[in-house]
Amino acid sequence: MSGPLDGPLSTPEDTPRRVKRKGPTFLRDKQVDHSTTDQRLLDSHGSSDWLHTDPWRVLRIQAEFVEGFGALAELGPAIAVFGSARTPRDDPFYAKGVAIGAKLVEAGYAVITGGGPGAMEAANKGAADAGGVSVGLGIELPFEDGVNDYVNIGVNFRYFFARKTMFVKYARGFIVLPGGLGTFDELFEALTLAQTQKVTSFPVVLIGVDYWSGLFDWLRGTVLADGKISEADLAMMTLTDDIDEAVAMMGLAQ
Repeated sequence: MSGPLDGPLSTPEDTPRRVKRKGPTFLRDKQVDHSTTDQRLLDSHGSSDWLHTDPWRVLRIQAEFVEGFGALAELGPAIAVFGSARTPRDDPFYAKGVAIGAKLVEAGYAVITGGGPGAMEAANKGAADAGGVSVGLGIELPFEDGVNDYVNIGVNFRYFFARKTMFVKYARGFIVLPGGLGTFDELFEALTLAQTQKVTSFPVVLIGVDYWSGLFDWLRGTVLADGKISEADLAMMTLTDDIDEAVAMMGLAQ
């Protein structure tokens, strides 16, 4: 006759099922283990594989949030500027990035970027040269070298989702220069959070009419036409080449 640990999951009502609670988690039947958290903590024998387990990663993730919150808690009003790490310094959009960073500082904002080269460096340079707060939220990547030299508050992250939380939590709006997949990711995450009202009054301005018009045409002609988004979703974005207009739009944030 089967006992409670090795019998079927569906047991008669009068047969008690073994339950073990571990904080907010509970285990039943064959999932019940025979050791305790304290025992595993105090048992110093064995390999260091625990350093690579999911529970340990949770602590690392927690540490990244704590570090980010601590570094940025007193930042004040800030705007995130996104764009390609591959934008060369002689590109006209690099000059636009510098001008955007400077004008945001003149308008009373700190500037937050991903901390990398290219368009991110440009916005950080503009902010730093204007005497403002220039923030870089770096990410561990196999092909980039950390934050640029114009960052005066820098935080490096292992995890994209922790880093992205900092962008949205501490920025009142986004200005988006031409970019690639990383820029698209940040842009569409911001739009999704605004659409689902996770954030409100969150202006998003795209700089570069020629660069972004194809995306707008596709969104309107295909995605909107097929009923996958609404006119209100498209209205969350402003497309312009006017830097002064872009900075003024950031004033719509609450």
